[in-house]
Amino acid sequence: MIKIKDLITKLFKPKHKNEPWLNYYSRKERSIKFTTKSIYHYMKDSVGDDKDYIALNYFNNRISYNEFFDNIDTCARALRSFGVKEKDVVTICLPNMPEAIYVFYACNKIGAIADMVHPLSSPEQIKFYLNENKSRFLFLIDFNYDKFKDVISKTLVYKTILVSPKISMPLSLSIGYTLTRSIGIKRPKLSDSDYMSWKDFMIKGVAYNKEFEADVKKDDIALILHSGGTTGTPKGIMISNYSFNALAQQSGVNVIDVRPKDKIVTILPIFHGFGLGVCVHTPLCLKVETILMPEYDGNRFFKIWKNDKPHVILGVPTLWEGMMSNKKFDKLDMSQLKYIISGGDYLSVSAETKINEFLHKHGAHINICKGYGMTESVAATCYTFPGTNEPGSIGIPMVGNTYKIWDPEKDEEKAIGEEGEIIVNGPTLMSGYLNNPKDTKNILKKHNGKIWLHTGDIGYIAANGIVYYTQRLKRMIVVSGFNVYPSMIESVLESHRSIKKACVIGIPHPYKMHVPKAFIVLNEGYKFNNSLEKELKELCKKELAVFSVPKEFEVRNELPKTLYNKVNYKELEKEEEKKKVKQN
Repeated sequence: MIKIKDLITKLFKPKHKNEPWLNYYSRKERSIKFTTKSIYHYMKDSVGDDKDYIALNYFNNRISYNEFFDNIDTCARALRSFGVKEKDVVTICLPNMPEAIYVFYACNKIGAIADMVHPLSSPEQIKFYLNENKSRFLFLIDFNYDKFKDVISKTLVYKTILVSPKISMPLSLSIGYTLTRSIGIKRPKLSDSDYMSWKDFMIKGVAYNKEFEADVKKDDIALILHSGGTTGTPKGIMISNYSFNALAQQSGVNVIDVRPKDKIVTILPIFHGFGLGVCVHTPLCLKVETILMPEYDGNRFFKIWKNDKPHVILGVPTLWEGMMSNKKFDKLDMSQLKYIISGGDYLSVSAETKINEFLHKHGAHINICKGYGMTESVAATCYTFPGTNEPGSIGIPMVGNTYKIWDPEKDEEKAIGEEGEIIVNGPTLMSGYLNNPKDTKNILKKHNGKIWLHTGDIGYIAANGIVYYTQRLKRMIVVSGFNVYPSMIESVLESHRSIKKACVIGIPHPYKMHVPKAFIVLNEGYKFNNSLEKELKELCKKELAVFSVPKEFEVRNELPKTLYNKVNYKELEKEEEKKKVKQN
């Protein structure tokens, strides 16, 4: 006979004990099936018959899905007219502009691989990417012609299409761009057949009348993304159709309140997985108007807020800092906002608090959400699903993903609540690094029959399933044998009224091996002196262990950034190393 106590325990026993985050998802969400379609066909089928909806908004030029699909088809035909075939690599070195989106989907339609490259890359980086990928076709922003022409000739690229940012602008803006920014741009000679304008390229597509149908499989490589490259040589990250589409499906679950015809501001760059996957492919599949910003402009960003009243905005922490310091936003109504999402870099608790206060002050009924992931998983693998948006947390694993906390020294799983390396299993993992099986093997490892992405990040999973990120494994500072995590120090410093931004690195010490040094950017109206330094150290002593208190402070007007707009702590480490060499 079953005792009442045992019956109650059985009925109310927490489900998913080993994966507690699953309790936040419905049965339907947990049983999600990821599509096996190509990227292009999944997006087109998601739109269905609603082709009169607005797909892209570029400087108020609203492009319907009808026009959008027509341009993709013409672009695909143009590529085929030049002999681009399945599995060929096409490099897209463009900012957020309609032409870049057309090329991306056109490549997928014909089975080619889109190689997404940062337009601000150095000539040597461009040469490396093109040769590493064996790319044969290049789409280049026109003002980079003079910068890259010498290295392009040393690659396998046989045709470069020069694209101007003004092509899809309204006429008045296009004329203004020509008069103010286009004059003086160096261009190839008319006789140079290696180059072609976008207009002439698309004419080739109109003239191409052969039928074609690419047989694109779910596991075929669809795109190549690139690591930030702050350490060593940048790596090409191969993403399949299946992985890229899975991210869009996961993201759709996490922004469940978003409706067709809502609006999203896409300022995150398309050469980054976060920008291309979450800010372009996902909204297009959800029939959301995607407002493209090719570069950050504070005035235009404000105008978009004011005139378009976007429902979703995604960005990195530096974007929110710029928004809050822009006085034009003081009286702006943000009540229409459904989601504001931060990713790409760690958002400190103090910064999170400030942003939420700012949002509420402007009429928003939401708090900022956070995402966490790597380019090796396209973008986010963890997100603050409703009920999980705890301060300092990164939410829960996105539906379909599994998180574990790993002990890298013992090579075994750690228990819930224990700190260790975050590892991820799920549908969005990369296929591997291009031409680099050794590094692929070091980051994608098999445990219990499944492939896991070893993130190199430290964190823990709370008993309720919410995940907390602690620090990069490699960024940890060892002070007299104690582990010190820079992000914890940065968070404490940024909670002080005088500090706008902080970055902490380890510097050599005669007997402690290393000690923390803080680089700080001060808020307007503050000056660094002995009194402020003492106050900051007292604050750190109050909030942190004594060995975490910065030994030195250095004031900067701004902190160095990577191409992906993250604080470049590696650059600060290099500067300190040079100082040490000079002193010796």
